[in-house]
Amino acid sequence: MRHLYNVIIIIINTLAHILAPLNAKASLWIKGLKGWEEKIRNKIGSGDRVIWMHCASLGEFEQGRPVLEALKEKTPGLKIVLTFFSPSGYEVRKGYAGADLVCYLPSDTPFNAKRFINLVNPEYVIFVKYEFWNNYISYLHKKNIPLYLISAIFRPEQHFFKWYGSFFRGMLAKFRMIFVQDKRSLSLLKSIGMDNVVMAGDSRFDRVVQIAGSAKDIQALKDFRGDEKLFLAGSSWKPDEEIIAEYINNYPGKMKWVFAPHEIDISNIERLEKLFKVSHVRFSVYAKNPSDARILIMDNIGMLSSAYSYASIAEVGGGFGKGIHNILEPACWNIPVMFGPNHTRFREAVELVEAGGARSFTNYDDFKTILDEWLGDEEAYSLSADIAGKYVRDNTGATDIILRNI
Repeated sequence: MRHLYNVIIIIINTLAHILAPLNAKASLWIKGLKGWEEKIRNKIGSGDRVIWMHCASLGEFEQGRPVLEALKEKTPGLKIVLTFFSPSGYEVRKGYAGADLVCYLPSDTPFNAKRFINLVNPEYVIFVKYEFWNNYISYLHKKNIPLYLISAIFRPEQHFFKWYGSFFRGMLAKFRMIFVQDKRSLSLLKSIGMDNVVMAGDSRFDRVVQIAGSAKDIQALKDFRGDEKLFLAGSSWKPDEEIIAEYINNYPGKMKWVFAPHEIDISNIERLEKLFKVSHVRFSVYAKNPSDARILIMDNIGMLSSAYSYASIAEVGGGFGKGIHNILEPACWNIPVMFGPNHTRFREAVELVEAGGARSFTNYDDFKTILDEWLGDEEAYSLSADIAGKYVRDNTGATDIILRNI
């Protein structure tokens, strides 16, 4: 199986090079890997104390970030190497000041794994959530360098739990410790004989509370909201925008409305604007020239997590596509949350719906029913809002558990 794995890695690497001229992500990955050995030599010296954290993409980085920053704070002089697999993580965080080196992870060949690890020479290594690269894992194990997996979550359909999964189970056994998010993951790993497991929870909860604690004042949003309630659609996509827009066009005066679309290019902003039959304004315009518009479209990035603090109700996009975006950011502000139907792979979404702090909708009628209930029944709204905030607070603490065990 090991030989087959290595052949597959080589094939994937070859395809990435072939597709690079035609595929933006493949092109970014290939370009970003150029000179990776020299980049390490320029940043990491032979006598440096180094911790290496690897994340697949941006979401995993947000889970690992509170652990990374706590380690940096507790150990002055420690150097941090942060690697990504996906351009969607690296391109956004390549300038992250909390790490001494941010780079792509070279493809998982035996040569790359050996060369990378020998150059970085980490005291220990942290992989976040889903990352299982056999050659890196095996060489770390061979060198007796502790490897930890944090914020992990497992499902019965994964290879580890199948009759043919011995190769994959072998990777799990080489982790010094696996920190899982939930009891199901703990039970699944125990069922295949893994005793290197600790249930710590999800460090994203710590991160959103940390973000909320440093939220920025956005005077333009405060002015726009005025004395009314405010609905914020965060990281919205076309399907949920169309449903919300229909409600707004029918009932524009019920509250103020803010959209923070996932894509903020001009063509997408213009498409969104065409959905509305009532007055709307872009944030970039409103901030300079306030108006009495009912709808505000945030045509910038970096404000969403702070913007939720001004909302009474939030809708988080992605639920009509591959999966919802971060629902914890609004929930931590004691805000009931709505999202589309494709959320069942997200533990926090399932649990928050079951608890009553969030609701899922599949069409306009669902959306109208939920929103009318929260707007028309103050007791029901307050209960959902309190549950949402309490859910986040009750699930913090993963970072401390991880640090204690490491």
